[in-house]
Amino acid sequence: MSVARLVSALQFCPGGCVFGARTPRDPGPSLQSRLFNLLLGLLPYKAQLASAEAVHAHVQKLALEPVSFESTGLGRGVEAILTKMGGWPVYYTAPSSGHEGCNYVMFLHGGGFINEIVPAHWRFVGQMTRKARVVCVVPIYPLAPRATAKDVVPATAELLRMLLEDAGSAKVTVVGNSAGASLALAACQWLRDRGHRQPSRLILISPAADASVSRPEQKEIARRDPIQDIPGIVEAGHLYAGALDIGHPFVSPLNGTFRALAPMTIFSGTRDLLYPDSVDLAERARAVGVSVELHLLRDQPHNYALMPTPEGRQARAAIMRAIA
Repeated sequence: MSVARLVSALQFCPGGCVFGARTPRDPGPSLQSRLFNLLLGLLPYKAQLASAEAVHAHVQKLALEPVSFESTGLGRGVEAILTKMGGWPVYYTAPSSGHEGCNYVMFLHGGGFINEIVPAHWRFVGQMTRKARVVCVVPIYPLAPRATAKDVVPATAELLRMLLEDAGSAKVTVVGNSAGASLALAACQWLRDRGHRQPSRLILISPAADASVSRPEQKEIARRDPIQDIPGIVEAGHLYAGALDIGHPFVSPLNGTFRALAPMTIFSGTRDLLYPDSVDLAERARAVGVSVELHLLRDQPHNYALMPTPEGRQARAAIMRAIA
């Protein structure tokens, strides 16, 4: 199904649709979700992406006042250890009761490749560790423009390769949100191209799969997106691309190939200006035999799966079941 046909079909799917799995239709955006969308529109996120100049001002501010990446907000029942691998800080989290027999998750945080991991990400890591009883591996990858895709993608893939080796027969799931989902997909393409095995599953939350943001329909969606805007995403993409073209698969993995990749679960919403790329990603991967489950909900914003709404809680419950 093409993106245009899917957009048309959603007019008759008022609560959103799940493609690739039999699930009941969602009754529609909850009151909490509608209120949360309004709240998001009052926060400064979109203004930070309104122009290339705004992105550069934000990056310069972060260079002068770096944000801590410490594991704040994991909650009770979770232990965290900080180590270094390949020169990067890498956190391991595990249930306090012990990790014998646990499966593994590599979590790659979002933030447009220019923002550090934040407490909301750590809360999600804590939930996965505690509720699904998994060991989470959280690389603190360096940010653009100091680091670029040419180095970040292979280094992330190498960390994942080592985790897959160390895990033995245990299940390894890669979970990424936004930019982290893009990095997860690019790293798995890198592993496949070099003959290494894939993780058990890729869980992609609002993936930033095409940094060019060049679809005509995205201009209209951007007006309804309470968090993101096109000029800033494109400029952040250029900073992350460095010497590479913004269309390079390291930066825009939608332009890569999908054969022999791990099964995918994708979460997106129609208030996310990136959602057409999720639809296209699912279609291209299925076309070459990859198992894909696409959760697309009407009027849900970017990263809705991490938000404190009924829809977010339902998405997280599905993630917990997938990684356990």
